[in-house]
Amino acid sequence: MKIAYKLTDSEMRTHRGFQWELGKWYETTGRWSLCSPGWLHFYNNPLVGLFLNPVHANIKNPRLFRAEVKGRSLDDHGLVYGYTKARLVEELPVPQISLVQRVRFAIFCVKEVYKAKKWNKWADNWLSGKDRTIDAAWNTNSNFYTFYTLRAKSVVTATESAFYAVESAASAVSVKNKKNAPGNAANAADSAVRSATKNKKIDLIKIARKAMEE
Repeated sequence: MKIAYKLTDSEMRTHRGFQWELGKWYETTGRWSLCSPGWLHFYNNPLVGLFLNPVHANIKNPRLFRAEVKGRSLDDHGLVYGYTKARLVEELPVPQISLVQRVRFAIFCVKEVYKAKKWNKWADNWLSGKDRTIDAAWNTNSNFYTFYTLRAKSVVTATESAFYAVESAASAVSVKNKKNAPGNAANAADSAVRSATKNKKIDLIKIARKAMEE
């Protein structure tokens, strides 16, 4: 029996109001893509799920459950997993994650795939606390005007989306308006993982634990 982790809202509901009950087995068909109703969605680690929640289900004040899963499975780059049979077996305390830790997670993910020296120097300075200013983020040749121009032309790669998003999230740490920062950080991590080659798998659990060290 495999162990996985599930986030729900305060009433133990998930996408489109799907209702979960503790100890009850649920089974699906395993048909179609992972985003379809044919799969039950889980994370392989609680921290990974909480870091990615703002860009996946975006559940406000989520509850966290340990689950038993079996049957057919489907892996979306290690970001989220689908199973055809599962039950929630135990509610767990929800780790508290700060905005700084969310940005750290995003930066570590992007560093796995984006090797530009100037950007990585900025990232290392941000991670160490040496320079977390907005000006530093804007001076990495990744200005947002260029990004939105490219995005409008649909030529922005997943990696480019990742480093623009992480800079936006990092900049929010220095200003009062932090509303979109968790989503930007999660989007950066998600984009970075998706841009990795087939021969490279990012260890999200290791990165999540490392991000929590500050």
